[in-house]
Amino acid sequence: MKLITLFISILIANTVIAQKHVPLPHGMIFGEKPDTIALMPASKLEAFMGKKTRITTAVSGRVIKVTKEKGGWFEMDAGNNRVITAHFTNAGINLPRQLAGRTVIISGIAAKLFIADDLQHMAGDTVSGKKQHKVNTNPGRRVSFEVKGLMVDK
Repeated sequence: MKLITLFISILIANTVIAQKHVPLPHGMIFGEKPDTIALMPASKLEAFMGKKTRITTAVSGRVIKVTKEKGGWFEMDAGNNRVITAHFTNAGINLPRQLAGRTVIISGIAAKLFIADDLQHMAGDTVSGKKQHKVNTNPGRRVSFEVKGLMVDK
């Protein structure tokens, strides 16, 4: 009896150890297939937007980290210490954590983040001293991206 339980436990342990990690294959798609006709690097996105607040485009770049797996929240490198925060329009998409460090192609809507304190002098708020408010904004996060489709490139 002891021999049978020992044999079964060794068999189960071997099947657990034998499982191999399968990397994400090139071309794997999450959401819709991105349109790659007008593809641009993520480092040129903010300059391409100019004065526009929102544009629909396709961008290629490296994923820094997957913030939340559910809903597909992740951060993309935009060069010069800038980060593009991105999330899927469809909340039912789950991104694997292994996506970090991979180059991806995303398509969707890029939007500049609005900082309410930028034009406060126009609103008549000329308070100075203790009553003056401080806004802690991160200059590296100026663009957010609402992703419709993602494809693993490299």
